[in-house]
Amino acid sequence: MGILPFVLLLLGFPIFLLLLITSLVILFGFTDLPVTVVHQTIFNSLNKFPLLAVPFFVFAGDLMSRGGISVRLLRWVGSLVGGFRGNVPMTSLGFAALFGAISGVTTAATAAIGTLTYPRMRQAGYSEKFSSALITAEGALDNLIPPSIAMIIYGIASEVSVIQLFAAGIGPGLLLSGMFAVYIYWHSIKVGITQTEKFSFREFLAATRDGLWALGAIGIIFGGIYSGVFSPTEAAGVASIYAIFVSYFVYREATLQEMFESGARSMYLTALIFIIVAVAGLFAWLLTISGISQAAVTMITGMHSERWVIMLVINLFLLFVGCFLDPASALIMLTPLLAPIAISLGIDPIHFGVIVVMNLTIGTFHPPFGLNIFVTQALFKTPSAVLYAGLVPFVTLAVIALVMVTYIPEISLFFMRLLS
Repeated sequence: MGILPFVLLLLGFPIFLLLLITSLVILFGFTDLPVTVVHQTIFNSLNKFPLLAVPFFVFAGDLMSRGGISVRLLRWVGSLVGGFRGNVPMTSLGFAALFGAISGVTTAATAAIGTLTYPRMRQAGYSEKFSSALITAEGALDNLIPPSIAMIIYGIASEVSVIQLFAAGIGPGLLLSGMFAVYIYWHSIKVGITQTEKFSFREFLAATRDGLWALGAIGIIFGGIYSGVFSPTEAAGVASIYAIFVSYFVYREATLQEMFESGARSMYLTALIFIIVAVAGLFAWLLTISGISQAAVTMITGMHSERWVIMLVINLFLLFVGCFLDPASALIMLTPLLAPIAISLGIDPIHFGVIVVMNLTIGTFHPPFGLNIFVTQALFKTPSAVLYAGLVPFVTLAVIALVMVTYIPEISLFFMRLLS
């Protein structure tokens, strides 16, 4: 179960085939279980109510990026940071944080953010290395700032509250955004870019008035979930209806054809996610019934090491995994293995969920196989050597933030307790 997936990965097999082939080999070669358990387990992996949120959030985020909502959010953020040095990349970062609050797919966020902000950064004098690296890294905030599809999948796999996971992701998301902002400011000074727009209260009011409907999407999602009006899944459905209404009837920037295209793209992305969730669920089930999960718990607890040492080992392991696997696959496969270990160590399961998701979030922009890296290269044709070099400071800052989140639980749990 460890060697075969690694071999198939090196041979270039898609993740879902890699997991399915391994599961079938184990099932038919090493167990006496009937073949019917395959489709039963796959069906049960998808028969989860919270998973309905995935296509809705994907659709809402895609339509908002097409229907004028994202452009108005970008203008609003720009009006806020106009007086800061490095205001152009700062605007991109702030927009990424806001877009993360209406979308749950990091690759989609990277594409939407990059299309709007990359040309502006290049025109302002920022290098290809810095601009492409920032787009790649900031898109990963979508995994931490709720609503997050990664949080939904972890909540399903570990059977913990998705709402609490959403709240716990706010602190780490803000921490990572703040550290990126400090680096942007320092980089702007280092390269000598002094182009800064002055803050204009009149522009801020105009941007707020123009973007009121766009900002309303964030208010509806957060307000609805944490006021108890609707669940995350219902919030996703409401966000989709809101996106249709605002894009087509209010801003009138999305045609029926574009809404159809958003729906088709959302179906495609949802299928990509769900096929991985389905077969990874089968693999995780085999991990559980084989006793590997319990054996891992026994081995870890038998080490008699300090808790901080064990968490360091888990972090290093997850960072390594995140370099090769997408978050959905890794979460379904590893949560049944790692969650019992965290419980045995007395770690809050919500806090541990944030740690796992944050590790895999770093993997989305960590060379060489981060998903966001491929999106950026597809959009802007940035050479790998240039992009990898630009990502080094962002990966370093993200790892520092991960260490802080791991060993200072209040960064995650403060907002969870505040909003509970």
